[in-house]
Amino acid sequence: MAVDLHTHSSYSDGTETPASVVARAVHHRLSAVALADHDTLEGLDEARAAAVAAGIRFIPAVELSVSWNTKAMHLLGYWIEPGPGPLQDRLAEIQQGRESRNLQIIEALNNLGIDVTLEEIQEISGGGVTGRPHFAAALVRRELVDSISEAFDVYLASGRPAYRPRKRLRAAEAARLATASGGVTAVAHPHTVADNAGEFEAAFATFRDLGIGGVECHYVEYPPDCLLYTSDAADDN
Repeated sequence: MAVDLHTHSSYSDGTETPASVVARAVHHRLSAVALADHDTLEGLDEARAAAVAAGIRFIPAVELSVSWNTKAMHLLGYWIEPGPGPLQDRLAEIQQGRESRNLQIIEALNNLGIDVTLEEIQEISGGGVTGRPHFAAALVRRELVDSISEAFDVYLASGRPAYRPRKRLRAAEAARLATASGGVTAVAHPHTVADNAGEFEAAFATFRDLGIGGVECHYVEYPPDCLLYTSDAADDN
């Protein structure tokens, strides 16, 4: 059964509308798809309607930017529905924090002689959640850098001149709020949380104790020898 449990739409840093994300899933004959935009649930109703019409199973989700062990980490929350709720209510505060940081990034870039405006960044984001990828796209469009990754390396990554931190939920709080909202959680692209086998073992034990239910095991930046499939594990038993 082919599924995709980690997609983004134009409501965060994706390029397609929620309905188009579902259409792509249908085109590739997936059995289920989850929309997990960054810190927002705004696209879920549109995606769900498209999924119902197409006869594909839909999972409402969100990708949360959280802090853990002095690092930033992304946590996927599944079965998180739009509307009031413990996690849903906190998302409004998180989005306000994003907006404040965006203004700080604009000021930093302006001080570097790059005259970006909030209106320009919002035009690139298409009215959804606006974040650093949209600033990166603006820098590429201005031909100040050749790629999104270069924009982060030169200007926007942690430690670079236009980077500004923002308010994040702590991992333990995010997991608790997601559970209280009827959801389950999984660590997204966990290669960012540790540097060696011992650190990963300790991290995964902590995530288990926090009630986090899973770890994303397929990601575009994983080398093939990093993946361990069920059949491989069974052969080793």
